Amino acid sequence: MRGLDALVGTREVTSPAAMEQLGEEMGRMLRSGDLVVLTGPLGAGKTTLTRGIGRALGVRGPIQSPTFVLARTHPSLVGGAPLVHVDAYRLGSPAELEDLDIDFEASVVIVEWGRGMVDGIRESWWEVEFEREWHGHGVDNACGTVAREDELDADAPRRVTISRRP
Repeated sequence: MRGLDALVGTREVTSPAAMEQLGEEMGRMLRSGDLVVLTGPLGAGKTTLTRGIGRALGVRGPIQSPTFVLARTHPSLVGGAPLVHVDAYRLGSPAELEDLDIDFEASVVIVEWGRGMVDGIRESWWEVEFEREWHGHGVDNACGTVAREDELDADAPRRVTISRRP
């Protein structure tokens, strides 16, 4: 087994602290050249998971959403691989991701909103999909639509599925 293979599957994550702990577990398994794509709705825990990954990798923080800068590189403080944290939400194509000139070989790269953006960049990668539980927390109807983002319950459980792609 390599990378996140041992974590492939679905689990319930019950709190932001548990999400960060899952990130730390993942971070201990990731190495240079690894690519992880995070997919899920706003506020689902993507940056919280990345914060845990960064802590395990021993990189310089703080780990914050790179929405307005597209990508942040966090150098290692312990002689390991840097963490490159990308927000692909505003990118229109995989070519725009390639234009960011990321050193995929020498870094651990986390791409939020990256589904459909990394095909052809790496031979394989891990995808982490976040779903909000809808048993009374964070969602206001059975269709799964949210009335207002500020009404979301940060402590509501999330369903997290880790898979290897393609």
